[in-house]
Amino acid sequence: MSNKVHCAHILVKTEQDAKLIHERLSNGENFSKIAKEKSLCPSRKKGGDLGTFGRGQMVKEFERAAFDLQKGQLSQSTQTKFGWHIIKRLE
Repeated sequence: MSNKVHCAHILVKTEQDAKLIHERLSNGENFSKIAKEKSLCPSRKKGGDLGTFGRGQMVKEFERAAFDLQKGQLSQSTQTKFGWHIIKRLE
């Protein structure tokens, strides 16, 4: 089991927004482009890229979703105290 993951994410306010974005991504739209357009997180400037992080560095729900992903895989809509996330594992 990996101790670190490299992920990007898109943060939005509502589950509905997250579902619509997930649908766009599932239809092949560019993750980085959508993150720059739609994400509420400052990481949007880097296409949502959060860099590499280890366990215990992110809120529990986000960490669980991120570490469950395989490289290149998208998470389902994941809720945290910050809003709704779609997470993509980069490495």
